[in-house]
Amino acid sequence: MLLYHGSNQTVEKPRLIEQTRGLDFGMGFYLTTKESQASEFSKYVTHRRSQGVSTVSMYEFDMQEAKNSLDIATFAEPDAEWLEYVKDNRLKIYNGKQYDVIVGPVANDRVFLTLQAFLLGQFNVEATLAALEPYKLYDQYCFATEKALSMLKFASSMIAGGK
Repeated sequence: MLLYHGSNQTVEKPRLIEQTRGLDFGMGFYLTTKESQASEFSKYVTHRRSQGVSTVSMYEFDMQEAKNSLDIATFAEPDAEWLEYVKDNRLKIYNGKQYDVIVGPVANDRVFLTLQAFLLGQFNVEATLAALEPYKLYDQYCFATEKALSMLKFASSMIAGGK
């Protein structure tokens, strides 16, 4: 399968970098199967950092091979388990099982207010999931260990949006 990563530069050799903010699936190298999602994120990162060029890096990844050697968590849809996992990681309080790769829906900026209401205790699980239902949430793949990163094969990169 082909996975995409958006950044302000080409990333040939992915690394695990400690984040100051809590991310959906914790610390890791994030990718998606949607080129357009990676492209939009690359523009956001380039603007936020005020340097570089919006770039999408592409990687080959063999999920079948990975299933034989990596511990993979998969959230097929936004459900209560996914929501609790995202909440705990965003609040940086997750202390459960550590996975090599985590796959599931991305809680992006379009659903930020809904997720924020849940994090603040204003929405319960059921209300949050009901509010998220109309949204088509894209996928994300979080590679959380060096072992997982070693299975990504850099293929190429391109300027986001073809510019």
